[in-house]
Amino acid sequence: MIQCAECEFYTCQPDGRRVFRCDPFVNIKEPECLQKWQLMRLDMLVANFHAMNMWQQKMAPMQEKLFKYVKRELDDIEEADSWKLDDDTDSPHDPDNDQDNLYP
Repeated sequence: MIQCAECEFYTCQPDGRRVFRCDPFVNIKEPECLQKWQLMRLDMLVANFHAMNMWQQKMAPMQEKLFKYVKRELDDIEEADSWKLDDDTDSPHDPDNDQDNLYP
């Protein structure tokens, strides 16, 4: 098994960043390269997930404040529009004044 540092598809940038130009669909040298490539991609996926999780933790307090503000605004709107609702449901039903029951 060859090491990545010995491969022609590997370069190291002056800033220390490693660049892998291997493509498992085009120019893979040996089966172990595919396993290494999968491990690198899995590591990148996990790193991205951790970064997204950290961002979500930073945003959580702001989201909570926003949800509370929106809930308070919706409650205020509901309270302001409460006069539009029919309050006759609290009064007892009078069968003598019932317009729907025209025929006894």
